[in-house]
Amino acid sequence: MADPFGFLEYPKKENPLREIKERIYDWHELQIPLSEEERRKQAARCMVCGIPFCHTGSFFGGQRAVSGCPNDNLIPEWNDLVFQGRYKEAFERLAKTNPLPEMTGRVCPAPCEDGCTEALNGQGVTIHDNERFIIDTAFENNWVKASGTPQRQTDFKIAVVGSGPAGLSAAWRLNQLGHHVTVFEREDRFGGLLMYGIPSMKLDKAIVQRRVDLMEELGVTFIANTEVSSDVMAKQLQKDFDRVILTTGAGVPRDLSIPGRQLTGIRFAVDYLTEVTKDVLKYGKKTTSRKLEGKHVVVIGGGDTGNDCIGSAIRQGAASVKQLEITAEPPVYRSKKNPWPEYPITRHLGYGQEEAYAIYKEELTAYQTTITAFVGAQRGQLIAVETMKVDEAFQPVEGTKEILEADLVLLAMGFLGTEKHLLDLFDVNEIYDDYTTDNEHVMVAGDARRGPSLVIWGIREGRLAAEQVNDSLLALSYH
Repeated sequence: MADPFGFLEYPKKENPLREIKERIYDWHELQIPLSEEERRKQAARCMVCGIPFCHTGSFFGGQRAVSGCPNDNLIPEWNDLVFQGRYKEAFERLAKTNPLPEMTGRVCPAPCEDGCTEALNGQGVTIHDNERFIIDTAFENNWVKASGTPQRQTDFKIAVVGSGPAGLSAAWRLNQLGHHVTVFEREDRFGGLLMYGIPSMKLDKAIVQRRVDLMEELGVTFIANTEVSSDVMAKQLQKDFDRVILTTGAGVPRDLSIPGRQLTGIRFAVDYLTEVTKDVLKYGKKTTSRKLEGKHVVVIGGGDTGNDCIGSAIRQGAASVKQLEITAEPPVYRSKKNPWPEYPITRHLGYGQEEAYAIYKEELTAYQTTITAFVGAQRGQLIAVETMKVDEAFQPVEGTKEILEADLVLLAMGFLGTEKHLLDLFDVNEIYDDYTTDNEHVMVAGDARRGPSLVIWGIREGRLAAEQVNDSLLALSYH
């Protein structure tokens, strides 16, 4: 095990973020990685406790939150190897379960750390940043390619529709198992929400492209700007490939159907963040466009996507940013109904919220508040929103109406699920727990199967769906 007294000797340290006054003027990544020496100390804090809540994902809070890693990552084992300086072995252990640790090591909210035994009376072991260190070290030393090289080659061909976390994970594992894999993506670049849903300061797009480039080098075929939009194409895919895996995510955003919805200046968060990333890819990370200079922005939704919208609007020079959240403000500390090892339902500030408080010097988030109408000018442009407080049943409270100036409203209220028409094209009516469907030729994984979730869930489902495909195809070849 790692240093048995490490958690007593070394305080928890996470990768610090760049200074706010510096980072809001560019799109470079937020984190500053700690030194190798400090990283080994952080790994030494892992107690190898024998009760590994960290790598067993368990649901709590009415199935709303997961504690521990749902991907069953072997965290104590690779922490011990990092402590010993055996980085290649640490990578090999990490890669057994996680094909894309450079993504989760940057964007995962790390429920593993909250489920850590040390978090019962402390802050938990540093896991998220250790994972990033392992995979970054592996890429620097060219260890990753060998881990994905097929040991044999089959004649089976698999189509993966969608290149987000689940699609990339499935494609990596299938190729690793020796099958011929083709990934189809509707956008012009690959990565799904990793590319266009998460802004560059959280996940540099060169990191995503590096994985795609490596997969191409290892034999995966990627086809962009291709949407499965007809029965003919769906049937052709099933004819040309032995299996089709649908990993298109839960791409239907939740809308807000209230008076004034037709006004110009109301956008879905994912569309806005996609445009932001495309600007960064076109013009670079060094400067920001300031295209929101003088504009007042309202973000509806208090989750990670809302936080990303706040950070992006700030970098584009917004005159003000306000956030509306329909739920009550979370407590500062755990309630008795939310004990360890449950994921803590407590208030914390995201990087974008911290930036907003530092810049605007005023309250950012209005809790238990909803928009009841959009207000527009004569030419159909949004100029304000009408808000009201809500009760415990989320119903508007009379006498609480306010008008808030707004030139741009970003709807960041989550997603409803996958696009049903795509399932219909493949004659899929039932999706089962093992990723199979009532169409024996087609499987579904990731958010397309389970609904909106964490990146790590998509990675897990893509990997397991790939292994299910592999087992079914090999069983056929034996007959």
